[in-house]
Amino acid sequence: MAISERISSPVTPKDRRVVARQAHIWLALALILVSVFSLATGPTGTSLWGALGKMFNAEPLTAMERVVLWDIRMPRLIIGILVGAGLAVSGALMQGLFRNPLADPGLVGVGAGGTLGAILAIVLGSALPIWLSDIVGNMLIPVSAFFGSWLVIVVLYRVSTRHGRTSVATMLLAGIALAALAAALSGIMIFMADDQQLRDLTFWSLGSLAGATWTKVVITAPLILIAIGGSLFLGRGLNALALGEATASHLGIAVQRLKLVTILIVAMATGAAVAVSGGIGFIGIIVPHLLRLATGPDHQTLLLNVALLGATILLAADIISRLIIAPAELPIGIVTAVLGSPVFLWILLRRRGLVDM
Repeated sequence: MAISERISSPVTPKDRRVVARQAHIWLALALILVSVFSLATGPTGTSLWGALGKMFNAEPLTAMERVVLWDIRMPRLIIGILVGAGLAVSGALMQGLFRNPLADPGLVGVGAGGTLGAILAIVLGSALPIWLSDIVGNMLIPVSAFFGSWLVIVVLYRVSTRHGRTSVATMLLAGIALAALAAALSGIMIFMADDQQLRDLTFWSLGSLAGATWTKVVITAPLILIAIGGSLFLGRGLNALALGEATASHLGIAVQRLKLVTILIVAMATGAAVAVSGGIGFIGIIVPHLLRLATGPDHQTLLLNVALLGATILLAADIISRLIIAPAELPIGIVTAVLGSPVFLWILLRRRGLVDM
C-alpha cells in the first residue's frame, strides 16, 4: 500500500478501541493529578505537602490539619468525584437510550424532581415535629431530593410503559411534562419561602460541594458506585440499540429490560448526585459528547472514560470555584455553566445541519 493511501485511509473501529483504552490510562492519571491539587487547595493556610511530610517523618498532625484535610477537603474530594462521574455516566446513558447526543437526565425531569424535593425540605422542613427533625438532622434536604428524583422516575415509567413495553418517545414527552410540573410546584414553594429560605434555595440551586461530609459520602457512594458499575454492563446493549430497537432485538438484546435498567441507573446516579450537590448543569451533556468525538461511540469503552472525565472536570470546576473569589466561594454550578455553555453552543453548531433536516 502506498504512503498516500495509508494516510487517506479512514480510522478503523479497531484503532478507535485502542485509542479509547489508552484514554482510560490518561484520564485516570488526570483524575489523580486534579485530586491531589484539590486536596492542596483551600482558603486556610493548611498545606497538604506539609502534612504529608509530617506523616512521612511519623510526626503528629495538628488539630487544624486533621480537620481541614480529613474532615473538610477529603469528603469534598470524594463527593466531587462521585457526583462528576455519576452525572457524566447518566448523560451518556440517556444519550445512548434516546440515540441523541444532546440528551441528558434533565430531559426527563429527574433533576427537576430532585430540585422540588429539596425545595420542599427547605420551605416545609421547619414544620416537622421536633423528634423527627432530630432523627433526620441535616440529611433532610439530600434525602428529600433523592426521593423527589425517584418519584419522577416511577411516574415516568408508569406513564410510558404499556403492555410491558416502554416507549422512548412517550418517555421523552412525559419527562418534559413532569419537569414543567415540578418547576411549577417549585415556583409555588419559592413564593411561600421567607428571606432566609430564599437564600438557601438560591445557593442550593446553583450547586456546591461545600456541604460535603463523611455521612453524605457513606450514603451517596454505594448508590453512585453501584450505578456506575451497573452501567458498564450495558455497553453492548446500547451499541445494538443505536441500530434501532428491532435490530437490537434480533441481535439478542432484551430491549425492554435494557430500557428499564438504564432508567433505574440514571435515577439512582442523578438522584444521589443532585441530593448532595444541588443543581450542576452541562456535565451530563458535554462530557459524553466530547469523548464520542475523541474516542468513538462504542459504549463498552465510552462509559468508563465518561466517568473518569466527568469526575476530573467537576473537580477542576470546584477548584476554580474556590480560587476565583477566595476566600469566598463561587457556586460550582456557575462555573460549569460558564465553561459548558460555549462548548454546548459549539456542539449545536456542529449539528446544525442535522437539526435543520
